[in-house]
Amino acid sequence: MLSSFEISSQTSNSIRRLSPYISTLLLFLVLLPICGLAQQPDSVKKTSTPLITTVRGQVVDDASGQPLPGINVKLVGGRYGTIADPDGKFELNAPGTFTHVSFSYIGYQTIIKVIKPGQVNVLHIRLHGSQTQLKEVTVVSGKKQRYRNKGNPAVELIQQVIDHKKQNRMESADYLQYDQYERINLSFIDVPAKMMNSRYFKMYQFMLDTVKNNGQTQVLLPTYLSEKQYQNYYRKEPSKSIRILKAQKEANILKFIDTAGLDVYMNRLYGNIIDIYDNNVFIITNQFLSPIADHSPNYYKFFITDTIQTAKEKLIELSFTPRTKGDLLFEGKLLVSMTGNYAVRGCELNVNKQININFMRALKITLDFEQNPNGKYFLSKSDVKADFGILKNKGLGLMGERTVIFSNYIADKPLPAAFYDGKELQVAPDADKPDTSYWAHQRPDTLSDHQAKMYPRIARLEKMPQFKRATWFAATFTGGYAKAGPVMIGPIGTIYSRDSQEGSRFQLGGRTNTDLSKSIYFEGFGAYGTRDKTFKYNIATFYSFNKTPFYRYPNDYIKASYLYDVDVPGRDLSTINQQAALSSFSTGKTIYWLYSKVAKIEYVKDFENHFSFDLAFRNWNQRPAASLAFQYNNEANTLVHDLTTSELNLAFRYAPHEQILQGSVYRHTVYSKYPIMNLQINHGFKGLFNGSYDFTSVKASIFKRFYLSQLGFTDITLLGNYLVGKVPFPLLSIAPANQSLAYDEDAYNQQTYLEFVSDHYAGINLTHSFSGFLLNKFPLIRHLKWREYLSAKILFGGLRNENNPLYSPNLFRFPTGGNGANGTYALGTKPYIEAGVGIGNIFKFLRIDGIKRFNYLDHPGAAKYGVKFSFAPDF
Repeated sequence: MLSSFEISSQTSNSIRRLSPYISTLLLFLVLLPICGLAQQPDSVKKTSTPLITTVRGQVVDDASGQPLPGINVKLVGGRYGTIADPDGKFELNAPGTFTHVSFSYIGYQTIIKVIKPGQVNVLHIRLHGSQTQLKEVTVVSGKKQRYRNKGNPAVELIQQVIDHKKQNRMESADYLQYDQYERINLSFIDVPAKMMNSRYFKMYQFMLDTVKNNGQTQVLLPTYLSEKQYQNYYRKEPSKSIRILKAQKEANILKFIDTAGLDVYMNRLYGNIIDIYDNNVFIITNQFLSPIADHSPNYYKFFITDTIQTAKEKLIELSFTPRTKGDLLFEGKLLVSMTGNYAVRGCELNVNKQININFMRALKITLDFEQNPNGKYFLSKSDVKADFGILKNKGLGLMGERTVIFSNYIADKPLPAAFYDGKELQVAPDADKPDTSYWAHQRPDTLSDHQAKMYPRIARLEKMPQFKRATWFAATFTGGYAKAGPVMIGPIGTIYSRDSQEGSRFQLGGRTNTDLSKSIYFEGFGAYGTRDKTFKYNIATFYSFNKTPFYRYPNDYIKASYLYDVDVPGRDLSTINQQAALSSFSTGKTIYWLYSKVAKIEYVKDFENHFSFDLAFRNWNQRPAASLAFQYNNEANTLVHDLTTSELNLAFRYAPHEQILQGSVYRHTVYSKYPIMNLQINHGFKGLFNGSYDFTSVKASIFKRFYLSQLGFTDITLLGNYLVGKVPFPLLSIAPANQSLAYDEDAYNQQTYLEFVSDHYAGINLTHSFSGFLLNKFPLIRHLKWREYLSAKILFGGLRNENNPLYSPNLFRFPTGGNGANGTYALGTKPYIEAGVGIGNIFKFLRIDGIKRFNYLDHPGAAKYGVKFSFAPDF
């Protein structure tokens, strides 16, 4: 039975295999408008006063009715213009008899209105969304000119923006405080008519709504709405960020999806922090190169497409588009201030249809910056909208929005030093605020019509018995446990399995939940194999000191358990759990089995800084089965029925700035640029509770993801172990092998089970994902949107003579190879090496890896080449 700490370590890489079918985000660009007013001085001789043409009003989105900030307002035939404020309002005064005014912005159809010259014109403008992608600008002078960076004024301007990034970004302030409001909402769109008109769905008709999208009316089913208010504090040196959650409210019909994980993943999906000044922007679980990254001119084409003169400053509109359409790049526009600091005043980021992202139908990001009293432009609004669906252009999909509004900036006013010693994330005691009137007064903008209806509609839905039954079935399917009052039956996926030792295995298990107690929990299972005719079982009890379930963060519990089960020595359990269908098939015969009895008591503690430890005492009895035998290397070849050890285990884990998706079974780490470090120390006691050996082992690992911008990312794991003491081979370090057809990033995919043992080793595991960067350059295959992978694993180590049965007495003989047996070997002076090349995203979910083993090929059962598969639907 694995502890929660061990489960977390084994499954930390599974976040890449999650298949989210949720998404969406928000839009808008906020710029502070200033009227452009030109006055002509009187001459000595009296002249007639020039006519002043005034245009004022508001611009809104035609589909949602929401105000549109950042819209370009220009008088046709002149140099006068302005931009709409955060509420979409504008006012423009100019001398002259102008007869037309234009309203434009990327993503919307340009409108030109007739106005009365020399008078005050009040207009209410509704802009329609446009599906037209940004077209490349080509200069023609006799013959088509090739795009070049050299001598291009647009590239020269973007280089100025890049050179001034450090002084313009928010982090340039030594201290910073600001308020943050964020809203996320999801709705299913294009709900099939058959579903809407079905007998079952009629009772839910009140949940349906309609919305205009690109001029078309779509039926939508609102599913999720969350609002939060934060206060943020930042200190540059030493670096520290503190967020205080002041208020939150949620309406959610997706409760069968673990909301502890949904909230984190939604922010990751829709861009938790979209920083245009950073080299890379993380959104849709991918890394996009920013248009103002240090080396962006190597990957983007830039064009000057407009000039806007306000009463206070001149703005240049820069359009940009990817050089290679399939790469993870944006296309869109930037507004750049020409006051000398070259700050970004606003931007819109879109993607083209050829981009190598699955299931995404549309993405639009709008960022707006406002000038603060210190003269710098800070982000005032971030809006993201994204539509997703299995089919690219039709069928049921998911529309999501994430809006974040920043306000009340205070720069360079530090708080007392003790304040910055607090936790990075703090929650106010009264943060849950379901009261509608509170949000009506505190919300910095207004909800759309269908958003405002979600709270009362979902409240009505949650009271319906039919809906409660439907969510029970959905929660059972997605979470793996069937809730029956205070008991959770499961995991459902383990009810039936099959292997060569047990034959057909039938298992039934369960655990208690907070309905029984918030401090005491029970967990267990019973299983039976039809071939070995043996009953297996597990029983465990937990006491939580912080009243948090043992599968939730943060852990603070003591656990006592007893397990009797069967296993394969050297098999990585994470592969079995994640790729159950493929792991049922093996590339070779599994002949080494163990029956284990494990009595264990442990204490697990997580700290707020994501440092944790696991202190445990374990009494472990191993009995060999099938072709595995424990046999002394004496003249009589004495057989040993079983082996017992008594161990004290102490494990440490540190994952700074870690973000966690918490499911019903496991906790998953969302990978970031920060390392994950593990250290485990085990000591065996001879004579204690029948313990047979004294030994000490120290095991350590460091995982780090390196982001290489457009070249993808590299995952590197460094690992090592050293064992002190004389022990038989079952207690040595057994290299994790993988004989299943499922690819395992943490195991040696061309090794056989129990093939290598050692008492000291050091290794490196490397996997690089190009995210389609190379294959996107081949015209004949880039439309397939395949993604390429490289992997390599090197294991150095050895076995001292005192632990080698060939040189030292009173040890177990290694299993011998030949006659269908693979055998066990000491890791020699030369390292074990395997490497692979993989192609992923085949049919959007399949990955195939070809693996080559470079040495130790004389071992029975060793194969030089192998093919592994994995199913990983992802964006």
